[in-house]
Amino acid sequence: MIETITIPKNSASQPKIGFFEKWLTLWVFLCIGVGIALGQHMPGPFKYIGSIEIARVNVPVGVLIWLMIIPMLLKIDFSALHQVKQHWKGVLVTLFINWGVKPFSMALLAYVFVKIVFAQYLPSDQIDSYVAGLILLAAAPCTAMVFVWSNLADGDPYFTLTQVAVNDLIMVFAFAPIVGLLLGLSSITVPWDTLLISVGLYIVVPVGLAQIARFALLKQGQQALESALKFLSPISLVALLATLVLLFAFQGEAILKQPLVIAMLAVPILIQVYFNSAMAYILNRQLKVAHNAACPSALIGASNFFELAVATAISLFGFHSGAALATVVGVLIEVPVMLSVVKIVNSTKNWYARGTVKA
Repeated sequence: MIETITIPKNSASQPKIGFFEKWLTLWVFLCIGVGIALGQHMPGPFKYIGSIEIARVNVPVGVLIWLMIIPMLLKIDFSALHQVKQHWKGVLVTLFINWGVKPFSMALLAYVFVKIVFAQYLPSDQIDSYVAGLILLAAAPCTAMVFVWSNLADGDPYFTLTQVAVNDLIMVFAFAPIVGLLLGLSSITVPWDTLLISVGLYIVVPVGLAQIARFALLKQGQQALESALKFLSPISLVALLATLVLLFAFQGEAILKQPLVIAMLAVPILIQVYFNSAMAYILNRQLKVAHNAACPSALIGASNFFELAVATAISLFGFHSGAALATVVGVLIEVPVMLSVVKIVNSTKNWYARGTVKA
């Protein structure tokens, strides 16, 4: 029997959203505009920053991502990581959505919208390339940014880390075969250096730094750790906004030159994001997975590892290809759309709980 319960709006279990976080969507759009404007009016400095790469992974962006996710990783005590076993159903939902649904649903959506609905409005010589870029975008689950979204949704950090680690392991073996299958290629050249360096840069290094810092802070007492987390929390969000400024300064020219194409390519991406996140969220509810695990499960199902997608698109099809542009659209809409998904999972917590609490 399922019991109907009500969680008070001011319950301590609700995510605590401060003034800065409350208006985060506004700051995001402002930073997108600022990034595009700066990239157009001050191209020199941003071209130099964009050129600081290791295996097509931008180092300044990587450092900013560290500042984003290290405060979240500081909360993780690896001795308690075994707690995630109670959410094993949520991990299975995550893997099913990311590897059994997401790439294939995007392939279908890309075919319908790019080759049928919008075909007459798109350059005919780029149609197949656009489809390829959208598939590349969907075939790589988010690695770093999901920590930010999970934190905003009050997700279980142990669950978030576990699902990211498992996805990364699978991605090393499954990314090339799935993309090759969906693109109809007998073989595909994956920039393995980009893939492996990205995993190291966005997971291994920040996890290591966070655990070293955690150990040093705890030697000074629990209060030292809590003070550090309080201090670093706004830095994490500032790093997110700074990352947006850089990304859109890098890609602003492509966005401004082809706004109609970008709007059309955004349609299948938006549908896919909401479809996959809703499916993951509802499946977790049906399986009675706790809300703090269902949130990151839904969020990772909606977001993409756009750094790898962009690098692979450029490697396979060229910098000025439709595939590269399609992956850039993923960068364009990733943050605003993911913030909307965060808002949805936060605002539906009472509804979710009514379907998961047993009498």
